[in-house]
Amino acid sequence: MSANPNDPTLNWARLSPLIPNPGRYPILPALTPQQEVALLCRVLFAEGYNDHIAGHITYRMDDGTMLVNPWELAWDEVCASDILRIDTEGRIIEGQWNVTPAINVHRDMHALRHDVRIVIHNHPEWGSVWAACKRVPPIYDQTSSLVDTDPAIYDEYRGTVNDDASGRAAVEALGDHKWALLANHGVFLVARDIRQAHLRALTLEWRCRIAWRVEQLGDGKRVVPETAAAMGAMTDGNGFPFLWEAMARRELRRDPRVLE
Repeated sequence: MSANPNDPTLNWARLSPLIPNPGRYPILPALTPQQEVALLCRVLFAEGYNDHIAGHITYRMDDGTMLVNPWELAWDEVCASDILRIDTEGRIIEGQWNVTPAINVHRDMHALRHDVRIVIHNHPEWGSVWAACKRVPPIYDQTSSLVDTDPAIYDEYRGTVNDDASGRAAVEALGDHKWALLANHGVFLVARDIRQAHLRALTLEWRCRIAWRVEQLGDGKRVVPETAAAMGAMTDGNGFPFLWEAMARRELRRDPRVLE
């Protein structure tokens, strides 16, 4: 049997018993940074990052420029060719669309945190609920434990983060944290790569959704803090291998045009 390892439609889990040493084959095709950003937009849309055209992801390149999804497109329609490249001031270098007016938040975060390559801001439903209550969702299940530490709460909402002062305040509130709930607004998180960004984003929304449902039912038993911390330290550090790839393959099966 022969197979093209770069074919995104292949089901490697099904084929692996038939292929000697299946670990030789990539479980995703080789992707450009633009393709990674487009896929991350699509995958996170399915996780609840779906507030119409709101939200933005930046990916800092080695030369200091940034990739960002366009302002005009919803996350579930973005393709690799739509991704913009901007300079450190937020000016468009490559691309046919417009950049979000809130790009200053990303610009300031990348300037402040050199350990950060990916910055995500959006208004997912369940994260926004807990942010509106200015409460950190408890951990009630294993998936909610996949990232250690609680999100920070930024509770000084004064409208959008389009102006420099509001955006810089949100950046400073995050500090050295991995993620934050922005009161009456949404969520804000950072990561060193696509896999870690994906895990942190989906974990935050999952944790918010499960915690709300458990507390509505009542009598929930929280995961022991030591257990949650150990799980988060183990998985967040490496971005939970294979999870990003599996969700990316799901999107590629749904719409391979995302790579175009």
